[in-house]
Amino acid sequence: MVKKKKSDASVEPSSSRHPETPLEEKFQQLDVQVPSKAIQVAPPASSKSVRFPLRPGKGNTGTKCIVKANHFFAELPDKDLHQYDVTITPDVPSRGVNRAIMEQLVTLYKESHLGKRLPAYDGRKSLYTAGPLPFASKEFKITLLDDDDGTGAARRERSFNVVIKFAARADLHHLGQFLQGRQADAPQEALQVLDIVLRELPTSRYFPVGRSFYSPDLGKKQPLGDGLVSWRGFYQSIRPTQMGLSLNIDMSSTAFIEPLPVVEYVNVLLSRDLYGRPLSEVDRVKIKKALRGVKVEVTHRGNMRRKYRISGLTSQATRELTFPVDERGTTKSVVEYFYETYGFAIRHTQWPCLQVGNPQRPNYLPMEVCKIVEGQRYSKRLNEKQITALLKVTCQRPHERERDIMQTVRDNAYDQDPYAKEFGIKISDKLASVEARVLPAPWLKYHDTGREKDCLPQVGQWNMMNKKMVNGGTVNNWMCLNFSRNVQDSVAGGFCYELAQMCHISGMTFSPEPVLPALSARPEQVEKVLKARYHDAITKIPGKEIDLLIVILPDNNGSLYGDLKRICETELGLVSQCCLTKHVFKMSKQYLANVALKINVKVGGRNTVLVDALSRRIPLVSDRPTIIFGADVTHPHPGEDSSPSIAAVVASQDWPEVTKYAGLVSAQAHRQELIQDLYKTWQDPVKGTMHGGMIKELLIAFRRATGQKPQRIIFYRDGVSEGQFYQVLLYELDAIRKACNSLEPNYQPPVTFVVVQKRHHTRLFANNHQDRRSVDRSGNILPGTVVDSKICHPTEFDFYLCSHAGIQGTSRPAHYHVLWDENKFTADGLQSLTNNLCYTYARCTRSVSIVPPAYYAHLAAFRARFYMEPEISDGGSVSSGAAGGRGAGGRNTRAPPPGAAVRPLPALKDNVKKVMFYC
Repeated sequence: MVKKKKSDASVEPSSSRHPETPLEEKFQQLDVQVPSKAIQVAPPASSKSVRFPLRPGKGNTGTKCIVKANHFFAELPDKDLHQYDVTITPDVPSRGVNRAIMEQLVTLYKESHLGKRLPAYDGRKSLYTAGPLPFASKEFKITLLDDDDGTGAARRERSFNVVIKFAARADLHHLGQFLQGRQADAPQEALQVLDIVLRELPTSRYFPVGRSFYSPDLGKKQPLGDGLVSWRGFYQSIRPTQMGLSLNIDMSSTAFIEPLPVVEYVNVLLSRDLYGRPLSEVDRVKIKKALRGVKVEVTHRGNMRRKYRISGLTSQATRELTFPVDERGTTKSVVEYFYETYGFAIRHTQWPCLQVGNPQRPNYLPMEVCKIVEGQRYSKRLNEKQITALLKVTCQRPHERERDIMQTVRDNAYDQDPYAKEFGIKISDKLASVEARVLPAPWLKYHDTGREKDCLPQVGQWNMMNKKMVNGGTVNNWMCLNFSRNVQDSVAGGFCYELAQMCHISGMTFSPEPVLPALSARPEQVEKVLKARYHDAITKIPGKEIDLLIVILPDNNGSLYGDLKRICETELGLVSQCCLTKHVFKMSKQYLANVALKINVKVGGRNTVLVDALSRRIPLVSDRPTIIFGADVTHPHPGEDSSPSIAAVVASQDWPEVTKYAGLVSAQAHRQELIQDLYKTWQDPVKGTMHGGMIKELLIAFRRATGQKPQRIIFYRDGVSEGQFYQVLLYELDAIRKACNSLEPNYQPPVTFVVVQKRHHTRLFANNHQDRRSVDRSGNILPGTVVDSKICHPTEFDFYLCSHAGIQGTSRPAHYHVLWDENKFTADGLQSLTNNLCYTYARCTRSVSIVPPAYYAHLAAFRARFYMEPEISDGGSVSSGAAGGRGAGGRNTRAPPPGAAVRPLPALKDNVKKVMFYC
C-alpha cells in the first residue's frame, strides 16, 4: 500500500487545515441518536466471519409482468466427479500445446487405459472425469509431430511425459445444498468443473477469449480500420441462481488483428506504402507499439510455419544487423544467414527487423517473411473511429439479440455435446421466463414560480418546458474564452448571450454581460492566456470571485479540454463549461437547455428534487440525517502498464433532498481495486497521530452544509467484480468505521454497502415484443423494471434494475448486490430508493441506468485522469490522445517497480470541491 505524504495528498486531510478543529469539536457536541446495537457491530476481521445479508423477502411494489432472461436452466448432474492433477514435462507455457498433448493421449488411450471415459481438461494442471479412472496415478509418453518444414528433412518430433494423478472428488452435493439455500458459500470448485466441461467443445471449435468464444464464421466480419477487424462470438458462463444452475449466454463482438502479412499490416497501420520513403522514428515507434506481443508465423520455410511472439523492433535496418555465430565472437549478417540457410534473398534490407522470443537474446526476423497468426484478439486501446465501428456492430435491437442468442444455443447443440453427455449436464433450449415488476416513476419538484411546479416523468423521460430549476444558482461574474479558429468574436459573444438567457429562463440568476468581452486564443497558449485573462478579470472586480468560465473548443481538440480542466480546477479554483464549435454554430434550444442544467449544479444550484424527499416520505432516508456515498475506481487501459488507477468518492451534501454531491479524487497503485485513501493516518511532528481521508472529509463537509451529523450511511460502490466482494467489503467498511470513529469516539452510524455492477451479461427481454404497452420506443423493457427472483442469487440480497429507457441497442440492467446492511432495508425500500434516485441525475431530463452517486463517482474519476502530468513516450515526444486527453496520451507504458510511490494528483481547490464540478 502506498502511503502518501500529508503535504501532497490529493484529498486534503481535514486535520491539516486549521479551521477544521473546532468543527470536529462541534461534531462531537451534536447529539446523535444512533441505535445502540449499530454501534456495537465490529467490522469483521476476516472473510470467514463475514456473511453477506440474506434476502429480506421479495419486493411487491409496482406493476407485475413477465420478462425473459438470457439464462438457460441447467440440470445438476448426479455424476461422481473426480479431479486429477496433470503434470506435463518438459513444461509447456502454451495451453494450446497442452490441449494437443491431452487430445492425443485421449485418442490413443481412452479405450485401453482410461476406462472409456471422456475427460474434460482445463489446459493447465487439472483433468476432470465423470467417475473414477482405473488407476490412482499413471504416466503416459506422448509424441507430437511438427509441421513439414519444406526442406525435405524428417518432421521434428517432440516427446512429453504426462502424469495423471488422482487429486480429489469434486463435490456436487454441496452445490445442490447451496442452490437450495442450505449452505452459505458457493462451492466454486464444483461450478468451475461444470464450466470447464461446457467449454471443452467450443474451445476446440472457436477462439476462446476469457469467458467468450469468437470465430470469423459466427457472423459477418467488419473492418475497424488500422488492420483490425471485428469478430462475432458469444459469452457463456454457468451461474448459481434461485432456479438452480443456469447457463448465461450473450452475444459479443471484439477486435481481432487481421491475419495479414506483416508488411501489409504495417502499410495499413501507417496509411501509406512502406516501399516509398524510409521509416521515420515516429513510424518506428508506432509499428513497435502495435506489434509488441503479437504472434507471427514465418513463410520462408514451406509448410513449417513456426510461430513466434514479437518482443520489439530493431533500431537498425536489416542490412546493418549481425549476430554472433560462435563463442569466439565471429559474426554473420542477417542478410547472409537467410540466403545461406534458406536460399531466401531479403529484398527490403532498409526496413528494421522484428525481434522475437526472449528480449535478452533476440532472434531477428525480416518483416517480409512474417505473417500475423489468425485468431489474436487486439487487447490494446481502440481509437475513437474503431470504437464507433465496433459499437455499430454490437448494437442490436432487443428482438434481434434475442433471436441471435436462441440461434447460438441451437448451434451449440448442448444435447449433442459429447462432454455434456458424458457428465450428464442437460441444458434447456428456452430462455428463462421471469416474474418482474415495473416500479412507478417518482414525482419531481420544480420551482413554484414556473408554470409546472412538479412533474411525473413518462417512460423514463421529461423536459424543462414551463419549468424552473428548484434552486437556481447565481452567476454574477463570468467570462468567455474562445479557442476555435472558426468562431469569430461576434459569434462567440452571441452564443454566450443566448446561453445566459437560457440559464435565466431556466431559473438561474445570470448576469447578461461578461466581466470582460470574449477573447480568442490559440490552443497551444491555453495556460498563458487562461491565467492572464483570469488575473485581468479578478483585477476588474476587486474582492469578488469569477463564478463561471465559458470556453469554446474546436470539435477535435486533443489534449486542450483536459489541460483546461486541470488548470481551472487544481490551479485557479475556477468552474468552467466547455462547448464545442459545432454546437456554437447550431445553437439549438435543446442543447442550451442541457448546458444550463450542467452550469446550475456547477455553481451550487439544484435542478430538481424528489417530491417524496421534501415531504419526508423516503423510508430509511427521510427519518434521520442520511448521507449517500458513491465510489468508483477507474483503471488505465490495457497496454498502459504504469499509469495509476484513480479512485473517486462522492457524497450527498444536502438532507433531506439528497441531490447535491461533493466529490474527491485520489491516485493509487496501478490496478489497485481497494480505495486506499478512504481513511488514512500519519504522524505530525507537533500534533502526533493525525487522521484523515476521503470519508472523514466528506462527513465534515456534510455537517458543514446541513448543520447535522449523518446518522445513517448508504454506500453505493461501483466497479467491483464478484471475486473481490469480500476483499472490498472488509477493507472499505473498516475504513468507513475508522473514519467515523476518528470524528468522535463511538460515533458509528449504521452502514448499508451496495455493489453496483454494469459489466455483466444478463439481458432482459419483453415477453412479447409486439405488445406496445410492455416496451419503450426502442423495443426495450420499460424503465423501472426490477427482477429479484429466479435468475438472482439463491439466498443473498440482490436484484436487477433497468432504471432507464433504451435509446438504441439492448438495455443492460444494473445489478445491485447488498454486501452489508445495518439499516435493515426491505427489498421494496432499497429497490424504490435506488430507482427514484436514478431520476435525480443532474445532467439530463432522463432517468439513468445506474444510481447517480455511482455515476458521479465515475465522472469524477474520469475527470481526474486529466490532472495527471503526461510523461515522455517511447519516441521521446509528449503526446496526448484525443479520446482521453492527458489521461490517454503518450505515457510511458512499462510497469513501475512494485512498491513504487504513486505520484499524487494535484489537489482540487476548495471552492471546486464543494460543487458538482465533474458534471
